[in-house]
Amino acid sequence: MKTRHIAHITIEAETPLKVGSNASDFLQDSPVQKDWNGLPMILGTSIAGVLRKDFQGDVKDIFGEECGSKVIFSNALLLNEKAEVCEELLLEKTPFLQLFYNLPIREHTIITDKGVSGNKFDEEVVYKGTRFKFSIEMIEDDKESFDEVLNLLYSSSFRLGGGSTKGFGKVKIFEIKTASFNRENYKSYSSSLNYVGLAVPNNLLGDTQPTNYTKYTLRITPDDFFMFGSGFGDSDADSTPVYEKVIKYDGKNSGLTDKQILIPASSIKGALSHRTAFYYNKAIDATIESGNAKVGENNDAVKAIFGHKKEFVDDKELGQKGKILISDCFKNDNNQTKTFDHVAIDRFTGGAMDGALFQEKTIADDREYKIEILLEKNIEEKYIKAFQDALNDICIGMLPLGGMTTKGHGSFCGNWSKK
Repeated sequence: MKTRHIAHITIEAETPLKVGSNASDFLQDSPVQKDWNGLPMILGTSIAGVLRKDFQGDVKDIFGEECGSKVIFSNALLLNEKAEVCEELLLEKTPFLQLFYNLPIREHTIITDKGVSGNKFDEEVVYKGTRFKFSIEMIEDDKESFDEVLNLLYSSSFRLGGGSTKGFGKVKIFEIKTASFNRENYKSYSSSLNYVGLAVPNNLLGDTQPTNYTKYTLRITPDDFFMFGSGFGDSDADSTPVYEKVIKYDGKNSGLTDKQILIPASSIKGALSHRTAFYYNKAIDATIESGNAKVGENNDAVKAIFGHKKEFVDDKELGQKGKILISDCFKNDNNQTKTFDHVAIDRFTGGAMDGALFQEKTIADDREYKIEILLEKNIEEKYIKAFQDALNDICIGMLPLGGMTTKGHGSFCGNWSKK
């Protein structure tokens, strides 16, 4: 061993993280991965897999195949309010760590080919703002490759965990510290993530725009009321908008912020997917009457942009992950809501049904919301055209977003740009 390069990386979740455990319990369909203290964690194999996919050098030489990997990844562990990793078994957790006992639950509804709600399921996610720390170690004297791996972390397309096409997993580098050790001084290095003998490097590129993506920025303002449903009610209404809190690190004042308005990327994705299918069918003169109109995963434009599930065709497994990355949008709560009273109508008599009164609470806001979308560049222009037509519909109020859109809610106006 000539030189061993080591980096400690602290990341912060810019959107909630879905670091699944491939397990289920009686509370959630899909809980997150937990460490020995019952705190959220990210497996090192997940980090290595993402970086291996994006690495432009000799992947087999650096990440290994038959001869093993030259880089070693630790698990990413949660930082406490003191910016330290809890590597030992905790008999008692601080109030800050106890916040991670009850993580946010995202409710999802599958949209059918007719554009209406289908099956529902939920996912546990880690708060936006949560920080994790992990290490990367290069066991050979290849500083150039080591720096290339670190620079990949700064890419705006870098996502961790599942659900990246649904708005989850966007992270930013909060801090990187590195050091190089020879055979002798390596003995002084501790494998603890709380080791302090590292320094901030001055040769990394910083935030970069990935060359294989086009960045779309959608800026929209509500026309009046909108509601992305939480799936729950409160003392005022049977149906309420979704809010989420965000973790902040501020020494003794570390904790959860007040609730924030959330526009889930999964809702934007569902609306865009359905309208993209419509415009592509229109472009190829496919209609319901002719029988050749395709929707959902059967539509070529939807397949190319939003992906499709695995299936077997002629004994071959076919499937494609979506080529679109949409980020959740958060905004401080303006504490302005409007509750609407409704009553179900008896279709036979035309009168109100007894006991069928219900309420829905909407958000009243006139602020601009910015939604970031990354779209891979290797998509045919005819599919891009259908996607951009769908964006246009959002900007002119012809494609409402969220729930209760048939009651007049969810219309936005604005514009989109790309670079």
